[in-house]
Parts: sequence; C-alpha cells; structure tokens
Amino acid sequence: MKTKSLSILMFFCLIGIATFSSFKITEAEESIAGYTIGSEAANINLKNVDNTMVSYDNYPDALGFIVIFTCNTCPYAVASEDRIIALDKEFKSKGYPVIAINPNNPEVQPDDTFELMQEKAKAKGFTFPYLYDESQTVHAEYGAVKTPHVYLLQKENKKRIVRYIGAIDDNVRTADLVKERFLANAINELLAGKEVTLKETKAIGCSVKQ
Repeated sequence: MKTKSLSILMFFCLIGIATFSSFKITEAEESIAGYTIGSEAANINLKNVDNTMVSYDNYPDALGFIVIFTCNTCPYAVASEDRIIALDKEFKSKGYPVIAINPNNPEVQPDDTFELMQEKAKAKGFTFPYLYDESQTVHAEYGAVKTPHVYLLQKENKKRIVRYIGAIDDNVRTADLVKERFLANAINELLAGKEVTLKETKAIGCSVKQ
C-alpha cells in the first residue's frame, strides 16, 4: 500500500514538472517572439563605437531606420558588410539611415568585444552607428535571432512601425549572385508611398550568441 501511494505521488510530481516545463518553454518562446509587421518599435539608447550614446531621437529628420543586427565574427555578417555600407550610402540621404547593432555576448564569442567592434568599424570605414547591445535586451525585444537580421522601421505619427523583417537580399553568401534586393525594394516602396509587397523573409545567418 505504501509503495502504491509512493508511485501515485511520483506520478503527480512528474505531471507537475512537465506542466511547469511547458510554461517555461512558452515563456521562452514569447520572450524571443519579438516584433512583427505593424509593431511599434521602442526607442533605443546604446553605446556606439565612438563612445557616444545613440537613440532614434538623434535622427529627427529621418523617415525611418534600417536596423540590422550584425557582428564582427559571423561569416554571413562579414559577407554582408559591404552591402550594409552600400545601403547606408544609398538610403541615408533619402531618410533611411542604417543602425547596426551587435547582439552577441563577448563572453560566449570573444571576438565580439566592444574594443574589437571599434577596430572593425574603423577598418571597414563604417558610415553608420555600430552599437553594442551590452545587456542583450534590444535584440530580444526585436526578436532577432540571427546575424544579420534586418528590421525596417517607418516613422508614422511619431511612432516607429515595423514594415519589413528578414534578410537583406536573396544571397547572403555572395553579393555578386544577388537577384532580389528584399530590403532595398521595401524601402523604395515606402519612399513611393506604397505598401511593402514582401513584408517578411527568412533571415539567414549565425545564431545570436547569448
């Protein structure tokens, strides 16, 4: 009888553990769900490689922002650097500057320290802020899980609305083989006063190192 009671108790304990685990999974999934198309993006306040703090409020005349989560080390991010520089050159003067954010934890990926970010920005001649998400809260709020991972924001009634999420283009590995510029097409549609046709694509890259 005692053995039977013990078995029943263990059974209910296991159910309790399983139930608690399922809540934990759900909470974790929600925590990385992040923004979707039409979400309002909160302001940021992150340290740039020039040691200044940068927020969206620093760009009062911007029509929106090209927010790209990237890093020093991921081969996909490295392969995208010249494209990101080109995007800033093409669209900053039209009201859509690039804001690059490094979401990686340098304790997990030692080559993504702030000091090495500074070296990267100088060596590549970045024309845009390269911000350090030291607390790793911004990428989680956005739901960015890859490097690179793009979020196109449009200013609307003093809000920053997400209009596109995903990849820069259709060939993250080789710029010369790009056939469709997803991000550029979306920006040009917004500039023309149109709705973005292709709102989401799959971000291809390395996982964010947490």
